Amino acid sequence: MEIRNLLFASLFLLLISCEENNNFYFDSVNGNDQNPGTINLPFKSIEKIKDVKLKSNSNIYLSNGSFFKGSINLLNKKNILITNYNNENFSKKPIIDAKGYLAGILVENSSNINISNIQITANGGNESSNPHKLINRDLRAGVLYIISDSNISNNFSIDNVHINNIFYYDEGFKRNSNEVRTPNGNGSYGWGIRILNLSDSGNLENISIKNSLIENISHSGIRVKGKLDNKFKNVKIFNNRLLKTGGPGMVFNSTYNLHAHENDINFSGSPDDSRKWGRGSGLWTWGSTLGLIEKNTFQNANGPADSAGCHIDFNCKDIVVQYNLSKNNAGGFVEILGNNYNCSYRYNVSINDGYRTKGEGNNFQEGKSFWLSGFVGNGNKRHGPYNSYVYNNTVYVNKDIISKIAVDKNSKGVLVANNIFYYEGETTMVLGDQYKPDTGGSGKIENVFFENNLFLKNHWPKEVLIQPRKSIIGNPLFKNIGGEMISDYYPTNNDLIKDKGINISNIINDSIGIRIGLKLEKDILGNQIKNMPDIGAIEIN
Repeated sequence: MEIRNLLFASLFLLLISCEENNNFYFDSVNGNDQNPGTINLPFKSIEKIKDVKLKSNSNIYLSNGSFFKGSINLLNKKNILITNYNNENFSKKPIIDAKGYLAGILVENSSNINISNIQITANGGNESSNPHKLINRDLRAGVLYIISDSNISNNFSIDNVHINNIFYYDEGFKRNSNEVRTPNGNGSYGWGIRILNLSDSGNLENISIKNSLIENISHSGIRVKGKLDNKFKNVKIFNNRLLKTGGPGMVFNSTYNLHAHENDINFSGSPDDSRKWGRGSGLWTWGSTLGLIEKNTFQNANGPADSAGCHIDFNCKDIVVQYNLSKNNAGGFVEILGNNYNCSYRYNVSINDGYRTKGEGNNFQEGKSFWLSGFVGNGNKRHGPYNSYVYNNTVYVNKDIISKIAVDKNSKGVLVANNIFYYEGETTMVLGDQYKPDTGGSGKIENVFFENNLFLKNHWPKEVLIQPRKSIIGNPLFKNIGGEMISDYYPTNNDLIKDKGINISNIINDSIGIRIGLKLEKDILGNQIKNMPDIGAIEIN
């Protein structure tokens, strides 16, 4: 019996030792770098991670109320948790200050990495003390994930992380005024969360970013940049708030199966710091397939070009933008560029989008309420978009804004139906002007269905290459016209709206339609769609 007890005791101590070896605690207030890094005797600085020979299946715990200078680097690791502890004594998240480093947390070729409940800042520092040999242009990021080998990594998640004040340059730096005219900027920037594929065959699958706040960033808040023929798979971005990013709020470059929902993106393209790029849509996709962008708020996007609430850049397939509020975005509402197939805007509410005027200040592109463009990159022959579905949206533009419309003659397959276009002021046709204006001119766009839309007045520009038929002219009698909320655009004119929509069918010669289905069961407010759909984004109860 005594021998047995000794064996059990030895096994118990071994298990405790293994657990302690896989759990590393850091407390900048009460820790000491001479400690063993246990919960009772934590390390003081995160630089000690380099000395503990971090293994896979390890947990890194940062004490609430702590402030750490430096960076946490994970290379070729599996099953790593980075989170907080000591909730009883402190209410503030632990802070990593990565000023002068490549990133607050740098992850490379690693799987099952979970980051939660921390704050990261990195306000300048210029040249990074730990640059990456494969990155041509130096940068700074709150969290940076890099794929650099030929393996497929899996499961990277961020939850309840606060990333703020991420800049490459120190305060006072002023950018060249021409930088904002380049497609993505040509200097060094700070990024909130950046996921970057530098490999021809390696990849990362199953990405999740949720419940996080990203604010005051030099360029993009969240940017996922892959390869056109090697897309990131299964990307879920939800319940995040992004505020005052100098570039776009979110960019999804080469993703497959994207779901971005219930995010609040405000003041993308912010120019309030001379180190910021100063241009950016709330969200945009490029080279992506199967994307559902829904129940987000996009507002106050700024910039001399682009800067829509949400736009679909070229080389995409099956991107659906639905149930979103788009408000006060300089660039506009509907924007679908070239070589895009079967993309859709449906059941969204747009308020005063597209107010930018070309030639005012440094603006070099018109804001547009509605834009179909064949642009596929500078110097390339325009083509598409193909089979674009725009239906059951509510668009309100006040009398002080001239609503501008552009439809590229290379568009093929367009459906516009069941929308409310409430243009109080004037409307005009403009040329698509992504860097170089298209040639305009006359022509017939193939397979157009532009019917059964409600206009306040009969003033869709006659020069636009798609023209409405069987329109309804009248006032929907919004509940609170000029308001800032979706519910303000609840229509009360039953005679014009109720059951006056039509069922949406595939565009002629389009065998695909929308892969997740053309018919929806609920409107933007969650009301059931009964009988025939109503006109606009909101069903009358």
